[in-house]
Amino acid sequence: MNDPEPQFDPGHHIVLVEDDVRLATLITDYLQKHDFWVSHEASGEQAVERICELQADLVVLDVMLPGKNGFDICRELRAIGYRVPVIMLTARDEDFDQVLGLELGADDYLTKPVHPRVLLAHISAILRRMTALDKALAGENTLTFGKLRIDRDLREVHQDGNAIGLTSGEFDLLWLLAKNAGKILTRAEILKSLRSLDYDGIDRSVDNRIYRLRRKLGDTDSPVQRIKSVRALGYVFSPVGW
Repeated sequence: MNDPEPQFDPGHHIVLVEDDVRLATLITDYLQKHDFWVSHEASGEQAVERICELQADLVVLDVMLPGKNGFDICRELRAIGYRVPVIMLTARDEDFDQVLGLELGADDYLTKPVHPRVLLAHISAILRRMTALDKALAGENTLTFGKLRIDRDLREVHQDGNAIGLTSGEFDLLWLLAKNAGKILTRAEILKSLRSLDYDGIDRSVDNRIYRLRRKLGDTDSPVQRIKSVRALGYVFSPVGW
């Protein structure tokens, strides 16, 4: 029986967080043969930082890890609003673990031992769903998150039924963040998209505009809940909390 071919564009970046070196090597080699770019983290301690830094397209996350367990890692990723798909792996075949993982925001849950071919099939299914969702959002002229409504055609924003007065630059930034909800956008990506400029490491115009957006949208709690900062990287629009 031939291995299934991936049903998406090659080159997706997978971050594998797994302390079993033998299993990690087996999975990494198999996925790389199917045109994935795989980064391996053996400890949970720096996992969240590395996943954000590497801008993973999908995370394969072991539950039992040294330093920090998979449940905590998944919880932290969702707390910052990062929408990266997560597949959790565990050696314990217990319903409680599976329910907890899914409640924390995991997209899938597999029990070890897992054959790399099975893992590939689950990865393929999730990436197909994410690709379809991204295409749907790209074609939308109106985005709605809870009580926040953004209309691209009318260039209007309403929150709790009230119109929010934004400058043209603020609206463009909000739309860019919202249509990429759950994805981390770097300052360089934002500047390139909005102004066709390269980021010089000094320009604070994005940060200033983010600050104004937060104030106008009532995102002033500490820590902020809706347009979140990701240390040393950039910003992420949380699709929840509106």
